[in-house]
Amino acid sequence: MKNKTILFTFIVMLFGLPEIMAQQIQMPQASPAAQISQKVGLTDVSIEYSRPSMKGRKIFGELVPYGQVWRTGANAATILTFSTDVKVEGRNLPAGSYAIYSIPGKSSWTIILSKNTKLWGAVGYDASDDVMRFSVKPGKTGQKYETMEINFIDITDTGASIAMKWENTRVKFRIETEVDGIVMAQIKELVIDREPQNPGLYYQAANYYFTNNKDIPKSYEWIKKSVDADPKYWTMHLKAKIELALGMKKDAIESAQKSMEMAREAKNPDYVGLNERLIKSIK
Repeated sequence: MKNKTILFTFIVMLFGLPEIMAQQIQMPQASPAAQISQKVGLTDVSIEYSRPSMKGRKIFGELVPYGQVWRTGANAATILTFSTDVKVEGRNLPAGSYAIYSIPGKSSWTIILSKNTKLWGAVGYDASDDVMRFSVKPGKTGQKYETMEINFIDITDTGASIAMKWENTRVKFRIETEVDGIVMAQIKELVIDREPQNPGLYYQAANYYFTNNKDIPKSYEWIKKSVDADPKYWTMHLKAKIELALGMKKDAIESAQKSMEMAREAKNPDYVGLNERLIKSIK
C-alpha cells in the first residue's frame, strides 16, 4: 500500500510539473516591444525594438553613458530589416536584417549596423560583426519623450529618414532605395516592348514619364492610347495636364472639362476640384 501511495504521488508530480512551470503572472513589460514598418519606394522596411522609459532618470550621459556601445533600445537588440538592397547615408547595404547599435556622444553619435541579430542587447557585441558604421549629429526635440520612439520621417518616393527620439535628444539617418531603374525596366517590358491590352498600363507609364519629366511627348502618346481605349476621369485629367505642359491649352481645357463631368457623375469631388483649378490656371 505504501509503495502504491509513493507511485501515485510520483505520477502526480511528474504530470503536474509542466503545468505548474507553465503558469506565469501576466503583467506589463517595463520596456514594451514594438514593431513599425514602412513602404519606402518599392522597399519594405521594418524595425523591431523595445521601448524603455525615463521614469525620472537622466538618460544620455548617465543611464546611457557617452562613448559606450548601446543597444539602441531595451531588451533584445533592435532589428532593422530591408526587403531590397538600399543605400544608408549614401553607402550600399544589401537586403536583410541588421541589429542597430549606437555609441552616443554629446556632439556626435556613431550608428552601427551589425550582422549579428541574435544578441540580448549589447551583451557579446563584437565589432567584427559590423557591416556599417557612420556618424550623425544629435539634435534637440521640441518636447520631452518619456518613452523612446523610433519612426519614419521625411518620406519621399525613393527614401525616408529613420529618427530615434528619447528624453530631449533626436538622431536620424537617411535611407534611399532604387526605384527608377526598376520602374523603367517594367515600362520597357510591359509597354515599350509590347502592345499591352490593359489601358491602365499606358496610364501608369504616361504618369511616370510625366511626373518624372522624362519624355512628355511619349507620355502624351501613351495617355491618348489609354483614354481612347477606356476613358476615366483620372486618365482624362492626366491627359489635360500633359496637354498643358505641351502648350496645348485649348485641348487641355477640353480634356479637363470632360474629366470634371465624369468626376461629377462618379461623385468624386476631389477630381472635380482638381479640374476646376486646372482650368482656372489656364484661363
